[in-house]
Amino acid sequence: MQAERRPGQAQAAGLFLRAVLHADYPAAYARLAPEVRQGLTLARFAAAARPLWKSGQRHGSGIELYKLGVRLGDRGGSRLFYSFSFAADSVAKSPSELLEVTFRDTASRAVLGFSLRTPAKAASSRPPLPRSGTK
Repeated sequence: MQAERRPGQAQAAGLFLRAVLHADYPAAYARLAPEVRQGLTLARFAAAARPLWKSGQRHGSGIELYKLGVRLGDRGGSRLFYSFSFAADSVAKSPSELLEVTFRDTASRAVLGFSLRTPAKAASSRPPLPRSGTK
């Protein structure tokens, strides 16, 4: 009998998001960190996750890992995050929305938080930089 392997952190994030995108809120809720579940009922979680589900209804439920990073907190702490884009956005220059999942640290597989983010517009929304040597 072979021991079952624990999913990697990116896989855990993807499993969480896929459960949300398929409205399997009990499965997604079970992937939350115990301290998050302690302060959040399944009904409140489902209400908080519904915007992600609605976005999946617009874009399809296929997702791809887009970015991994560390977000610095306002009190000196940091959180590891994984951002996923919708597969339907793969041909776009920039994804229209990102699904983000945060973890406490690199060893954790329990989801600490999640959000739906709209990426900031690229450099095209910024005014052009002055060229050197121009008057």
